[in-house]
Amino acid sequence: MQTAITNDVKVMVETAFQNDRLSNTEGKNMFAYRITIFNQGEHTIKLLRRHWHIVDSLDGHSEVEGEGVVGLQPLLEPGEQHQYVSGCMLRSTLGKMYGTYMMERQFDGKLFEVKIPEFVLEVPFVSN
Repeated sequence: MQTAITNDVKVMVETAFQNDRLSNTEGKNMFAYRITIFNQGEHTIKLLRRHWHIVDSLDGHSEVEGEGVVGLQPLLEPGEQHQYVSGCMLRSTLGKMYGTYMMERQFDGKLFEVKIPEFVLEVPFVSN
């Protein structure tokens, strides 16, 4: 599990190889990742946007930006957490992801970035 803490927000990432759930995707490797976001600060925050960097060892670097996460813009009170699961398909057996969330502190509207720690996406037999 990879972890990063930025501006009193803790982000933890767990990954899993998911090819057993694919059909008709020859030459692709599916990975799932679970993100847990903890508000360790003393103010309510809202996740507004995400910015991902995706590195595929065969296809190079790509970026994905958008509102919220999996269709949500979660509001986190102090001490609360939000967890979601998403996925990434790579052509190669090895890649990585990292990025940032744009958050808004609710009491004054201040915007700030939170780091999403870099994590490896690796087909299990690659490390044998």
